[in-house]
Amino acid sequence: MADLSQQEWEEQLTKDANAFVLDVRTSDEVEEGYIPNSTNIDIYLGQDFLTEIEKLDKTKNFYVYCRSGNRSGQACAIMNSIGIENAYNLVGGFMNWEGEVAE
Repeated sequence: MADLSQQEWEEQLTKDANAFVLDVRTSDEVEEGYIPNSTNIDIYLGQDFLTEIEKLDKTKNFYVYCRSGNRSGQACAIMNSIGIENAYNLVGGFMNWEGEVAE
């Protein structure tokens, strides 16, 4: 797992042809806006979160975010534990995001 600043995360994501953007927030949080082209899997789903994560292509580079960066850090650790090597946590999360936002 790597913690990336907002700038590092966005720059790396822009250049990454093998990127998968993962939003681990709740559906209520997602309704307030999200980073374009992200997939939402709520970390609070517990076992269902793990089940959904295991279905993902482990060869992708995962850019993970939540509201503040705490849950996405946990998600990255979980992903590493099931064999996903490249998981990048957005430090500061969506509340500090200055890039493009979809609604």
